[in-house]
Amino acid sequence: MSTFTIVGQGLAGTCLAWELWKRKVPFHLIDREQGGSSRVAAGLINPVTGKNFEPSKGIAKFLPQAMDFYGELEAKLNATFWHPFPILRLAANEKQWDKMQAKAELPEVAEWIEDGPTPMVGSDWWGRVVLQGGGRLDTKTFLDVSREFFREQGCYQQGEVPIDGASANTIWCEGAVGLMADRYGQHRCAKGEILTVEASWPENVIRVAAGGWLIPIGDRRFKVGATYEWDELNEKPTEEGRKQVEILATKLGRPEFQVVDHEAGIRPILRRSQPLIGPIGNDQWMFNALGSKGSLYAPGIAKQLANWIVDGQEADPYYDYRNFNAE
Repeated sequence: MSTFTIVGQGLAGTCLAWELWKRKVPFHLIDREQGGSSRVAAGLINPVTGKNFEPSKGIAKFLPQAMDFYGELEAKLNATFWHPFPILRLAANEKQWDKMQAKAELPEVAEWIEDGPTPMVGSDWWGRVVLQGGGRLDTKTFLDVSREFFREQGCYQQGEVPIDGASANTIWCEGAVGLMADRYGQHRCAKGEILTVEASWPENVIRVAAGGWLIPIGDRRFKVGATYEWDELNEKPTEEGRKQVEILATKLGRPEFQVVDHEAGIRPILRRSQPLIGPIGNDQWMFNALGSKGSLYAPGIAKQLANWIVDGQEADPYYDYRNFNAE
């Protein structure tokens, strides 16, 4: 059986490595560095997202796959990295509140509602809805324990693979690095900055509103974010980014908090936050463009790619990079 080379140990590369491992397919997992947006990411899974208050595409299929995948690996690795939470979605103005109430009546939205919609009289918010099925993937822990497992098995190494020196059976899972090298067409990558803060806020719910989120991570600490920047695509935190996220922290929590960490990463985006996979010539493959929803999509898309590579079962055409590239 051929040995595959997976380039990149973010969410895409790690989930694919596990799918090949389950199938007993030999591979080498190579990572240029222990960084990248996957390690910075808050790992949020939110069933109903965006200004239009709509379910994430394909969530009815991808969420159960993700839960089974993370649960199986938690047991195997004796680690905890999935943390379920209800999602408190808040409406900041009358327009948002009207849309939230109208969308909540749709069957595809109603199935994710645990409580509400409920007006919030006397509050800074017009109303709220509590969603079920959400939570946080501790991406750093997931990637770290996976890396150590694969290192112990002799199939992980740190290094780089030059694009012009790659052999057949190479699978490129490089995230923003590959996209910004213009290997797959015009990208839409966006830099995001996140704060970790310490505060005495409720730790039993994830808050989503005002274009941001506030996620409890334990020990009175919270992740708050995130900014969007399309021009300065680097992983350097900025003072302007910090100020923007501090404003979010004040809105979603209270003004009393202490910043304990400030990070930045680049979201890998080609088509919104919809991943793409497929062959790219010379018996090589790509898995990229997870955007801001990698925790939700990576396990299921990795399974589709593994089925394609190993068994010849082509993926859902919507996620086939060849179709996107032909548009």
